Amino acid sequence: QVRLVESGGGLVQAGGSLRLSCAASESIIVFKTMGWHRQAPGKQRELVANITSGGSTNYADSAKGRFTISRDLIKRTVYLQMNSLKPEDTGVYHCSAQRYGDGFRDYWGQGTQVTVSS
Repeated sequence: QVRLVESGGGLVQAGGSLRLSCAASESIIVFKTMGWHRQAPGKQRELVANITSGGSTNYADSAKGRFTISRDLIKRTVYLQMNSLKPEDTGVYHCSAQRYGDGFRDYWGQGTQVTVSS
């Protein structure tokens, strides 16, 4: 069973930065994609950024130029560096992964809360 554990959330003022981490229970080379999603209060969960096994990245328009997704294969961890944070970035950030051989099944972490005050 895949386990994804997020950390790094917290309360930050607008304009500040946070780095989120997603630690996987197994080598992340087995995942065809890993990503970060945000769920704001009363809204649907939305993709923020993802990274493929080949290292290609994809960002939501709201994240472009401010957020960077990266990975450390040795540490089995995916990161989301968030700069120039805005109040609308507030939400629970969940890590996701799709593993080779599991079709389109998504694995999810429990999430980490990010709150940006104005």
